[in-house]
Parts: sequence; structure tokens; C-alpha cells
Amino acid sequence: MKVSIDVEEGALELMSKGKLDEPVIMLNLLKYLEKAKLGFGVDGLTGKEAYKVYGKEFAKFQPLYGGEPIWMGRSHNSIIGTDDWDIVILVRYPKRKNFIGMFQDPKYKAIAPIRAAALKDSRIIEMTQLLHKVTN
Repeated sequence: MKVSIDVEEGALELMSKGKLDEPVIMLNLLKYLEKAKLGFGVDGLTGKEAYKVYGKEFAKFQPLYGGEPIWMGRSHNSIIGTDDWDIVILVRYPKRKNFIGMFQDPKYKAIAPIRAAALKDSRIIEMTQLLHKVTN
């Protein structure tokens, strides 16, 4: 399986062809490095510790783009397939264009190398909700 850390070429352009005002949930699958890569301001940290540094910086974008983590948990074992992830995070964005805008923001691009320094592998998968919870 191909290791993926950075945005795939053409992925944001493809995403921008969807309904820009539609809410999206981004599925994040993360595998930490044992030791973070050197030279990104997280020298000497584990991948998990370095990702926490990224997470604190990422949180600063929430008021601008609305990226709200709605679920986070440990990955234990794959029942179908052989994937091996440390952490799974679901992040809700109120509009597709918010996510795209964040990834194009020069200030976000400045912290993205911290994320890359922390991770051995990752996926970010765009999703839209099909079933809505009915409340009485």
C-alpha cells in the first residue's frame, strides 16, 4: 500500500467540484512515526507528541474554518483488510469550501510540515452524511 502524508495532486480540485456549501466530514486515519522527523520544530518528540503540537496549532483554525473534531478514538484491529492505524478522527466542516480554503491558507501550509513530521502514514477521506439521526 502506498504511504500518503501530503495532499494528493488534484484532490482539492476534485473536491471543489462538489457542492461547496454542503457540510462534509473528514475521516482521518493516522499512523505515528516512532520518532518525529527532524527539522520541523518537533525535534526529539515522538510522532504522537509531535502530532499533539500540530493539533494545538490546528485548533487555531477552527474559528475561521469550522473544523470541529466530532469523534476520536484508537484503532485496534482491522476485521476486513490489513490496515494498521493508531488513531481515527472524524472532523466536521460546516461547508466543503471551508476545508478547501483551510488547506489553501498560507498559515495552514506553514503548520502542515509538523503534521508530516509526526506521521508514518495517513489518509484524509471526504465524506457526506447519508443517514440523519431523527430526534423527537
